[in-house]
Amino acid sequence: MLRDEDNKYCVDCDAKGPRWASWNLGIFLCIRCAGFHRNLGVHISRVKSVNLDSWTPEQVQMGNSRARAVYEANLPDSFRRPQTDSTLEGFIRAKYEAKKHIAKQCN
Repeated sequence: MLRDEDNKYCVDCDAKGPRWASWNLGIFLCIRCAGFHRNLGVHISRVKSVNLDSWTPEQVQMGNSRARAVYEANLPDSFRRPQTDSTLEGFIRAKYEAKKHIAKQCN
């Protein structure tokens, strides 16, 4: 899955060459964002090393493109990914904890 172009960058900050992943969210992360994901708790994000941990086929499902379509559906076109630690952590919490940018479903 790391050969997919979108998975060559951290899903949250766009850093090149992510070596970590949240397997339950199906996303690839840089080490800095992996730390923020660990702080969310395992009820939200379960982080593993791409190289050091073992993986099951079920744990490699989504990928960054599909995850962005879900978790970033309502980001404004002018959105720029935050780069400082505090704004990046806030963005990650809003994105996965509060689910602020998920598309609203019509009933």
